[in-house]
Amino acid sequence: MANIRIYTTPYCPYCVRAKQLLRHKQAAFEDIDVSDDPGQRQALIALTGQRTVPQIFINDQSIGGCDDLYALERAGRLDALINQ
Repeated sequence: MANIRIYTTPYCPYCVRAKQLLRHKQAAFEDIDVSDDPGQRQALIALTGQRTVPQIFINDQSIGGCDDLYALERAGRLDALINQ
C-alpha cells in the first residue's frame, strides 16, 4: 500500500470529501490537522507553497487537493497510485 498523507482542517468540506474518497477506496492515510498547529501549517507551506487544504501526498509526491484527487479517480489512475 502507498504512504498517503493528507493535510486538513476539520471544518473544510473539501477535506471531508477527499477523506471520504480515500476511505471508500479503503486506503489507509495519515490525517494531519493543521487548524490549530502553526508548526504543521508552516510545514505544509514549506512543502507545497500553499496554505490551502486539503493537500494530499501519495508516496511523498504532491497530488494537490480534493479536485485533483477526484480527477485522478475519474481518469482511472487513483487505484494504481494508492495500491503501489
